[in-house]
Amino acid sequence: MAQLLGPLLRALLLCQAAATGNFVHHSYKEMVQALFAVQNECPYVTRIYSLGHSVQGRHLYVLEFSDYPGLHEPLEPEFKYVGNMHGNEVLGRELLLQLSEFLCEEYRRGNERITRLIHDTRIHIMPSMNPDGYEVAANQSPTTNGYLTGRNNANGVDLNRNFPDLNTIMYHNEKSSGPNHHIPLPNNWRSQVEPETAAVIQWISSYNFVLSANLHGGAVVANYPYDKSHSQRVRGQWTTTNTPTPDDKLFQKLAKTYSYAHGWMHQGWNCGDYFADGITNGASWYSLSKGMQDFNYLYTNCFEITLELSCNKFPPQEDLEREWLANREALVAFMEEVHQGIKGMVLDENNNGIVGAVLSVQGIGHDVTSGDQGDYFRLLLPGTYAVTASARGYQPQTVSVTVGPAGPSLVSCARRAGRPGCVGPALPRGRHGPRLGAWCWGCSNRRWGRLPVTRSLGWGSPLPEWGNGEDGASREVGSSPRFVGPDVQPVPMPP
Repeated sequence: MAQLLGPLLRALLLCQAAATGNFVHHSYKEMVQALFAVQNECPYVTRIYSLGHSVQGRHLYVLEFSDYPGLHEPLEPEFKYVGNMHGNEVLGRELLLQLSEFLCEEYRRGNERITRLIHDTRIHIMPSMNPDGYEVAANQSPTTNGYLTGRNNANGVDLNRNFPDLNTIMYHNEKSSGPNHHIPLPNNWRSQVEPETAAVIQWISSYNFVLSANLHGGAVVANYPYDKSHSQRVRGQWTTTNTPTPDDKLFQKLAKTYSYAHGWMHQGWNCGDYFADGITNGASWYSLSKGMQDFNYLYTNCFEITLELSCNKFPPQEDLEREWLANREALVAFMEEVHQGIKGMVLDENNNGIVGAVLSVQGIGHDVTSGDQGDYFRLLLPGTYAVTASARGYQPQTVSVTVGPAGPSLVSCARRAGRPGCVGPALPRGRHGPRLGAWCWGCSNRRWGRLPVTRSLGWGSPLPEWGNGEDGASREVGSSPRFVGPDVQPVPMPP
């Protein structure tokens, strides 16, 4: 039954989906109107906010979907899509507008899959990171629009070559045993980036994103980090060579999720190029420095891939419906990948969240950290892992956890003295002080402390049985506590 559920849900989505009929290119004004139309249709599960302004003063709008818009619910992952980073690569912009309308319409219809996705995920959709460039590209006639017209922002800068170069620091750290995550920014970074880039950096610093995709055009392939080659330059150019991250197998799986759910990306031959399975390591294709997907991975907890979605950077309007039908399932399936791996809470003995605790997985040289409320998310492939939590002022704890093919296999609980359910003892800090005693698996479905436990459908499988937690063993559990709490530092709305 569990094996049939995934295909059945996908079939249900395709059968119930209603075409919006609005397959047109949107100017900036029309894009804004479309976003606010969705917000007006689904006011209880959407919110619109701005990251700031482009060089020419256009708002960088984001549409959020959540059952509690404007709030971060601990243990609910944050996901984002970013489109139109290159102003002349417009299909992603139109697909994200279609996706926004689709999510709203299907939620109102009661589509179980979409309802569950919105209730269990906080989704952020940014249709255009480069609205100034788009206007330049759109104002050219089809016969005069050059291949690069409108690609850059209004200052003539390629935004996907404008993020601080953290790869060089990371590659040095690999040799010197330096940090493998959250690489600090150079002191002068603000003077080196464009307003659009600075706004996105502030955005991803303010939200604990887990998974992301950046939508481009000019090829048809799912591209994953690293983008910058590890090899040395030859005559001023970085050599083209496969440069995997420590999470290479996971990134390949994420890329294949999109590729195989897409209408034809997985076939490999597209736009005169061949990519096996429709995916590629970025640096093995061509080396790119200061790109956004590498920056996400090295500076934050977010795993980002780049989706090249069309041979034609500015496809004719009559192609938009076909492109939407080819990408619709892939866009939804990729969002669902945010619910794979492990998640939990890192709490002190008073049930207060520990901010910035480091979660390390043995054998994978890339760590993640807990968010402002002590919750953490770590995407992982199915398997058994030794995971260590550490924080300043606390003794580290290591536990074994098995990740299954369904939803996150972690359940957090507040550890109280003399009660079973947490894996491993709490370790004291010296002679006295707080303890890292709430990071655990296999908790029972009792209510412990002040952390309410709710039962919800496991992602991609029927509702699993709860582990009893009495023996303290790690086990696969498909439900997690849900909370409503204050948001992380928000990006301010425009006046």
